Amino acid sequence: MKFKFPEDQLVTIPEGKVPKLYSCAECRNGAGLDFSFTMAFQPIVDWNKKTIYSHEALVRGITGESAYSILSKVNATNRYQFDQACRIKAIQLASQIQIPSYLNINFLPNAIYQPETCIRTTLEASREYQFPLNRLVFELTEGEEVQDHDHIIKIFKAYKQYGFLTAIDDFGSGYSGLNLLAKFQPDLIKLDMELIRNIHLNSVAQKLTHAIAGVCREIGIAVIAEGVETIEELKVLVDSGIHLYQGYLFSKPAFESAGEVTFPTL
Repeated sequence: MKFKFPEDQLVTIPEGKVPKLYSCAECRNGAGLDFSFTMAFQPIVDWNKKTIYSHEALVRGITGESAYSILSKVNATNRYQFDQACRIKAIQLASQIQIPSYLNINFLPNAIYQPETCIRTTLEASREYQFPLNRLVFELTEGEEVQDHDHIIKIFKAYKQYGFLTAIDDFGSGYSGLNLLAKFQPDLIKLDMELIRNIHLNSVAQKLTHAIAGVCREIGIAVIAEGVETIEELKVLVDSGIHLYQGYLFSKPAFESAGEVTFPTL
């Protein structure tokens, strides 16, 4: 079976694995899901420029419930619909609150049968809500086990062809790591917060972080340190040459809002 997508790209989807395609309005309203959700936004800051680099869209319940309260309801049956609804909800709200930076959206690789299917929905949402495509960053969360690296690389390459930035979230905690990085170089990686936590007290974590940052600079990948909570952690990370940060030290996630950012004095 074939579907026609933007720019006349034809994509083959195996018989029996064709997900139902919903419109932006349907996805926004939770079509295919038996639960509702919304988003909070947490800034990612550029320490050198003292500006906001991006905002990450984080799933929340409609009255502010935790991400887990929503993600625990995602299963093999509704994973694709949830992934699509997240994209549209994030873009809709980012446009509504006039986020001026990049927008980071997590995607579920195991929900994507063909990347072009999801791209079509993203293009429609960008058009409907007038949010620029070149300000979208798609993050692969390493915590979701993926056996087929070729599938991930296909997704990343398709995204880059449309001008999206790509990122690996929670780098160092999951199933991809250096093996995936050797095959495909995303625009960004986000160091897992467990590596960052109390890094000023852990000489091994300091050496690992410094080495990863150095390698990424050489191959043209920007590094984001996430989960930064203290001045002591920040000092070590700045000394490692990292300049993009996400964490409570700068800003907590803001419910359906861009939030406020503080740049501490070192």
